[in-house]
Amino acid sequence: MEFFRIRRDIPFMRHALVFNVISVLTFAAAVAFLAIRGLNFSIEFTGGTVMEVAYPKAADLESIRNQVTALGYADAQVQTFGTSRDVMIRLPLKDGSGAAASRQSEQVMAALKQADAEVALRRVEFVGPQVGKELFTDGALALLMVVVGIMVYLAFRFEWKFSVAAIIANLHDVVIILGFFAAFQWEFSLSVLAAVLAVLGYSVNESVVIFDRIRENFRKMRKASTTEVIDNAITSTISRTIITHGSTQIMVLSMLIFGGPTLHYFALALTIGILFGIYSSVFVAAAIAMWLGIRREDLVKQIGRAHV
Repeated sequence: MEFFRIRRDIPFMRHALVFNVISVLTFAAAVAFLAIRGLNFSIEFTGGTVMEVAYPKAADLESIRNQVTALGYADAQVQTFGTSRDVMIRLPLKDGSGAAASRQSEQVMAALKQADAEVALRRVEFVGPQVGKELFTDGALALLMVVVGIMVYLAFRFEWKFSVAAIIANLHDVVIILGFFAAFQWEFSLSVLAAVLAVLGYSVNESVVIFDRIRENFRKMRKASTTEVIDNAITSTISRTIITHGSTQIMVLSMLIFGGPTLHYFALALTIGILFGIYSSVFVAAAIAMWLGIRREDLVKQIGRAHV
């Protein structure tokens, strides 16, 4: 399905160098923020106290969040789970002991009972820093495995030059997302990590669509130069890109605006990732494939197999 069709190819690759210089500067700034400021990890990674409380009626999360913040826990997470009456409260680590977790829960429950005497404590759990370290290691390993899997898939489906170009573009998106979180010290939680992994898959999907059209164009446009083939491939997929990314971005923005604090950083990571994913697929992945010297001859074997 297409909303429109552009008759004349847009010379994207003519401006590839300028946009990639911007990409390199943005990437360097993101790395600098990560090195200097680091990520503001949530208690899933650093450890802390997890409380589950139950209310007799639907809980007012904003009021609970204000009560907890007034106790000095500005980074506390408050969200419902199961039903609107069940609330989970995550408190950052204080002195790293189970006794501290008990004191924290007693302090918070005293404040909550002042506002609603019927609130009941269901569970208190202390998450130590060792558990957080394991979660960080597992998350980093998951990210690495996704990158390796994507590289292997693209190398088999297309050609190694496409594989290298796509991985550089995808890592570009991931590092820039992390750079935003480091620069503004937004909380980096497991849900944000999930969003980063989702962006990886989303970004590579856009790259695959463009690479697939480039491969098809090499077969059809036998007298065209590599630059003309790439420009035509990107131009001919613009309508599809607008439909796909536009509808996805509307959904993600809805989560960002109306999802509340629980979904805020998850939706924020997706919003940044989708925007940079479109940019990197066009100006980073395609341009790098061009500079690596992708030619029709590189794809002759794949094209030949397709006709067998």
